Parts: sequence; C-alpha cells; structure tokens
Amino acid sequence: MVGLTALAANGNIQQTEAAEAKQLIKQAEKLTRRGEFIEAEKILRGVVERSPENSAAKLALGYNLLKQRRLVEAYDLSIEVARAEPKNSRAFAVLGTALLSAGNFRDAKISFINAVKLNNQEALAWSGYGMLDFYENRILQGLESLREAVYLEPREPDFVYALAQVSARAERYKEASEAYKRYLQISPQTEVERRDRIKGLINFLRFLGNRQSLYEVDGAEQTIISFKLKNDRPIIQIKLDKSGEPLNFILDTGSGISVISEETAARLKIKPITRGGLARGIGGEGKFEIVYGFLPSVYIGDAKIKNVPIYIRKFHMINERVDGYIGLSLISKFLTTIDYGNQTFTLVSRKVFDKQNIQTSALSLPLRLTSSGFLSGEVNLEGVEVPLNFIVDTGASISVISNELANSKQFSGFIKGEKMRVVGAAGITENVPSLLLPRVTFGSHSRQSITAIALDLELINETSGFEQAGILGGNFLKNYCLTFDFQNSKVIFVPVK
Repeated sequence: MVGLTALAANGNIQQTEAAEAKQLIKQAEKLTRRGEFIEAEKILRGVVERSPENSAAKLALGYNLLKQRRLVEAYDLSIEVARAEPKNSRAFAVLGTALLSAGNFRDAKISFINAVKLNNQEALAWSGYGMLDFYENRILQGLESLREAVYLEPREPDFVYALAQVSARAERYKEASEAYKRYLQISPQTEVERRDRIKGLINFLRFLGNRQSLYEVDGAEQTIISFKLKNDRPIIQIKLDKSGEPLNFILDTGSGISVISEETAARLKIKPITRGGLARGIGGEGKFEIVYGFLPSVYIGDAKIKNVPIYIRKFHMINERVDGYIGLSLISKFLTTIDYGNQTFTLVSRKVFDKQNIQTSALSLPLRLTSSGFLSGEVNLEGVEVPLNFIVDTGASISVISNELANSKQFSGFIKGEKMRVVGAAGITENVPSLLLPRVTFGSHSRQSITAIALDLELINETSGFEQAGILGGNFLKNYCLTFDFQNSKVIFVPVK
C-alpha cells in the first residue's frame, strides 16, 4: 500500500512538472511574439535544463533563436528533435526554416515537405515553403502557401509580413497594403525600424492609389544602347521624358528599386512623396533614410517604362557625376543583356521574347530573388567546399566577401596588405581590408586572382531572407556578356572575347 502511494505521488509530481513546463512554454511563446526574445530565451532554457527530454521546449527555443538570427543553435536544437522524433512536424518546420535562412534550399524544401506531410496544419512549414517559392521566383505559388500560413496562424507577425512582401511583388497592392496594416496591428512595438519602414510604405501605396500597375512597359519592344564602363560599373543614359536631358544612371542589379540623387531630384523638381524608416546598405553605418519618389515615365533608348517608384537619397561619390541607379524592378519585365565586351545594353520586351521563343536554357545559371529585391546566385570559392550565396551586383565595382568568411582560417593566406575606401549607399567606410581570391567560380565560369574586400554583411542579411556570403562585383562580371531572364530567374554568362 505504501509503495502504491509513493508511485501515485511520483505520478502527481510528474504531472505537475509537465503542466508547469507547458505553462512556461506558452508564456515564452507569447514573449517571443511580442519581441521580448531574451526574456523568452531565459524561460525556455530553464525548462530545457530541468527537462532535457522536453522537445516542445527545445523547438520553442529553436524558433526563438531563429528570430534572433542565431541559425546554428536553432539548427542544432531542431535536428536533434527531428532525429529523435521523426513524426514531429514542428521539428521539421523549425529545421527547414533554419536551413532556408542559411541558404540551404534543397534540404529546407525536404524538411518543409516532411512537416506538411506529417501535419498539414503546420503554419511555419507553409510559411517557409511559401518564402522558398518566392525566392525561386514562383511568386504565385509562394503567395498561396503564405495565405495558408496566415490562415492557420493569423497572429504571427512574421507570416503576415511575408504575405505583404510577396503580395507587393505579385503586384497585388491592395492585398499588400491590407497585410502591412494588419502587421502593424499585431507586431511588437520593439520592431521599431521595420514598423517605421512599413508606415512609410503604406503611405506610398496609398499615393499609388488606383494605378493598375507599376513598371508598365511602353514604347519600342526592343532597344539597344551603348554604355560607358567606369570603375567596372555600366553607366547608362536615360531620360525622364522623350525630349528631356540625358541622365547618367548606373545599372545596379544589387538594388530592387531605382534611386535618384537628392541633387538631381532637386534640379528636376522631383518631390518626395513620403518618408519612412531606414533602408540597409553598404558603407557608413549601414543604413539610410527611405524617401519615396515617383516618376511618371523613364526612357531607356526607345523603351518606355511608366509608373516608376524610386528612392531619393544622398550620393556619397566624389568626382563622379552620377544621377541615379537603375534597380532590378525597372528592367524586370524585359530580357536584359549587358555586354561588357561591346559595352551595349539591350532590352527585349516579354512580348517579343515569348513570340520569338528565345531559348535561355543553354549555359544559363539559376538565380534567386531575396526579400530585399536583389538577385543571388551560388558561387564557389577555392578553399570552401560548399557553394555560397552571393549577390550579383553590376553596381558594385569590386567583389565582396563577408567579414565572417574573411576571418576564417582558410582565408587567412589570401589577405592583402592594401586597405581600401568603400563608398556605398549608406556612406563611406575607410581602411577596409582586401583579399586576393585565388579562384572564383559561378556555374562553369571561373576567374583567377579576383580582388575582394571584406565587409560586415549582417545588416544586409537581416533583410535578405537568406544568408549572403558575398557580392559578385564588376571586377568579376566585366569579363562576360550577361543576359538576365528575370521571369525564369536565370542568367546566361558568355565570356567576352
């Protein structure tokens, strides 16, 4: 009888401990949703310490660490649970999100599929799968998955924010605006910068009003113009009206939106529409104020693009007259060729492209679209076994690798004594270390002895959606004729003669 009483007491204690742990996990999840990550982490680590077998606590901690961008720790926790509990859908959802954030698309996809097969109500898996589709330019499929995620967990701010982003990219501006408003209602007040950006964006979407579309293609269906190559960056002349003055714009595939300088905007009486938040960029403190403007039309050669959103910002370049930057969105509805050898820039409209059934599969390399709107491709560096995600950036005169990579043991022998001055969107950085990379490979194309600078890419990675290890700049790209097929997320590399 005494033994039975002891067993019952132990059972009651275990039940009480389990109930307390469950309550603590719920409390921590609420804190995580409110943006109080450190406090939530403390609670969850306490639960895991007391109950090392508690997989729910480990996964809640893993998700919390993902929010803090501590990807390796999140990966370690989730894969441990996934191996121990192969039927745990949440484990695969957290694991997939960690893998996707690190840029491992293949394994992330497998994890998301496993999660949804095990439990088709797993909202995190739907969200991750939606973003994976978005990055690989399957925008409408991504939109459907994100809608499912928001339906399943309507109070998760990250899901609503992702839905807004992808809706805007799909030109569903009303849906995007509603989702952004919803995000402001449910997101933590601690996310000050993101909230400020969204308030400005909502104001801009309100300005756009009933316009049917942005970046509307008009004029000639095909055009070819010459460009000048300065500091390994293509400078193209554009006009804002057919008889207007030619303006010097750098072609910048490292930017989603086009930019015009404060000086040029003032001279041409282009007024700001609204302001809101800070954008991320290279140089200075890594941030600059977002000021929205709007151009009724842009002429590139004989091509005309109507309804063009822009940023207006200060340019930090000295002794170089540049009026602006052509971002990806401006040219994304064309098949776009940058021939560095002949220094020509060609735009072919989608109508002609489809009609002529132009083939871009041969020698083409896949590209991905980041949350920030720039293109990313897989690059191999000598000394690194796995491919790395690099931004393909015609607007950068020199290639870049992350500080983290530059400081690793395998790169210690590549460091040059030369320090450089870097002028970026966010300002100027002095005494930047440089390296001489023995071999850089993109697809089947390799170049030897490529100079690169080492920069902190953390601010870029905060908004890119998946980790970028570097930037493929003009000192690599100038050796090729590049044809961008934005619709199919491909680029064709042909070496210049």
